[in-house]
Amino acid sequence: MSVAQQHARGALYVVPNLLGAMPPASVLPARTIDTARRLTHWIVETPKPARAFLKSLEIAAPIAALSINALPEHASERECVALLSPAHAGHDIGLLSDAGCPGVADPGALVVAAAHASSIDVVPLVGPSAILLALMASGMNGQQFAFHGYLPVKPDARTAAIRALEQDSRDRHRTQLFIETPYRTSAMLAALAQALQPRTSVCVAIDLTLSTEAIERRTAAAWRSADVAAYDRRPAIFLLEAERR
Repeated sequence: MSVAQQHARGALYVVPNLLGAMPPASVLPARTIDTARRLTHWIVETPKPARAFLKSLEIAAPIAALSINALPEHASERECVALLSPAHAGHDIGLLSDAGCPGVADPGALVVAAAHASSIDVVPLVGPSAILLALMASGMNGQQFAFHGYLPVKPDARTAAIRALEQDSRDRHRTQLFIETPYRTSAMLAALAQALQPRTSVCVAIDLTLSTEAIERRTAAAWRSADVAAYDRRPAIFLLEAERR
């Protein structure tokens, strides 16, 4: 018996998206795929990539027949509640990000919070999270870590932010994670190599789950002589961990 049947209302299923173009079955477990295939109501970050993901699942219903609603940027509580209205009529709803896990470094958390406030059951499904995959593969501290989103673009502000993260990592013994737009991946690696202390560890996780996946961990000193251009224009997660004194 589904959650919806037990409670006479729909549930909100938090559905992880792929991190890149690939067969869904190579990354997503059967339960996630089967659940997504039966859902007819969706709240999505962006409709176009959402439709591409649903098409890749080879669902039986025509994509045009699905209810696909975009989550507005900086959505209000009222907007989130309105998006969840099909659940009160007994329909299960899927929540989908453009990539990875909704609610993790993602505005989908607003919808999840609204679901809890409306007594709608929230069901998280298993799938890829670039942040967790990168942390798992880095060998850095997974007991204490922090994700910071994007760092400043301007060089001086970026350098100051990098050094502040390094000091925090040293003081609190925690891994620092952040991202950058793909066309600035090599520039970020170069900035890290120059701004950090020589023995601070830096890991970059590129193209996670794809056939071109690459995960490299080196000291900042070693990154100074690396060919960082090889990583340019590829989606990446960056991690750093300072050597404790």
